[in-house]
Amino acid sequence: MERAEGDAGRWMALGLLALALILSMTTWFSASAVVPQLRAEWSLSDSAAAWLTISVQLGFVVGAVVSSVFNVSDIASPRRVIFAGAVGAALANALFGFADGIEFGLPLRFLTGFFLAGVYPPSLKLISTWFVRGRGVALGILVGAITVGSAMPHLVNGLGGLEWSVVIFATSILTLLGGIVAGFVVRDGPHPFPRAVFDPRQAGALFTNRGVRLASFGYFGHMWELYAMWAWFLVFFSAALSEVGVPSGSTAAYATFAVIGVGGLGCFVGGILGDKWGRTNTTALMMAVSGVCALSIGLLFGGPAWIILVVGIIWGFAVIADSAQFSTMCTELADQAYVGTVLTLQLALGFTLTVATIWLIPVLETLVGWQWAFAFLVPGPLFGLIAMLRLKSLPESEKIAGGRG
Repeated sequence: MERAEGDAGRWMALGLLALALILSMTTWFSASAVVPQLRAEWSLSDSAAAWLTISVQLGFVVGAVVSSVFNVSDIASPRRVIFAGAVGAALANALFGFADGIEFGLPLRFLTGFFLAGVYPPSLKLISTWFVRGRGVALGILVGAITVGSAMPHLVNGLGGLEWSVVIFATSILTLLGGIVAGFVVRDGPHPFPRAVFDPRQAGALFTNRGVRLASFGYFGHMWELYAMWAWFLVFFSAALSEVGVPSGSTAAYATFAVIGVGGLGCFVGGILGDKWGRTNTTALMMAVSGVCALSIGLLFGGPAWIILVVGIIWGFAVIADSAQFSTMCTELADQAYVGTVLTLQLALGFTLTVATIWLIPVLETLVGWQWAFAFLVPGPLFGLIAMLRLKSLPESEKIAGGRG
């Protein structure tokens, strides 16, 4: 009976934290979702539009580095860190709704990303205190929630007839509600990590621990592809519709919501496979599928939109399905007192890579067209796949997924 109650408690905690993340992460792509409106109102160039997303990534990186150096996620209560991060992100995003140009808007997007670094990494550690068995599924569901939250602004914008500022304000309210749920409704789990003391040297474990290093290499390859695809699929699909004479409008917004949102299901399936089949096998498979999609989807440009959307949905499923498994491997391989520090730094470096590819895609589109722009993302999943196959062959893999690797 006690075990049944414990199972009910951990699934309740997971459901509440997933809800909190769906709500809180809506601010991440809030500006990207309204780029078409901002292009017209602010006369944005392609480069300026890219920086609306890049600035969030940079803010997240800076916030995550500060957090990892000061061991914030290991010294402070994760619930309190998540709440503070959500409040800060909601406020910065709401102020963006009053911006009248890129000069004021970019610093606010940077601050939004900075504060979201206090939401994402601590959530992974917090739910790990509830799950030892089935941790891959649990973290998969959380990253799935983050994925759905990131897709939500496209759904709101697709409703049509809304001022861009209304989309921004709506996501700020949702983020604040998410912070309240995480900070005051979710409880700490029965399997706490050892108490940490301030030690900035622990951030270096990302490079000195061979298992953590290879898991992070896999994550870096994954991130090279992920956010560039998320950030530019709306523009790509809008162009694909125009190419065949179909008005984009809400159609492109709904399609983008579907392509990003299906990743929530991908994360859940990836978690099940990671726990049952092995994390290295699962991540290698998903990166192989996503790499093929990145290479092929541009070749369909100019063809039937429904075929492009089908490939996009497959890509959206696979491109994020492996994400939580890299984080789960870190919780299994890192020094248990500094799991939060290692997770946060892994995320910081991964998001640093996204800056390059988010900036690169519109440049490549100008040079080689949409037919080949996404193909330049393929080296990322290929590098990650090689890292996973290497980790699978090492003794460290025995610590992963109960010995499944």
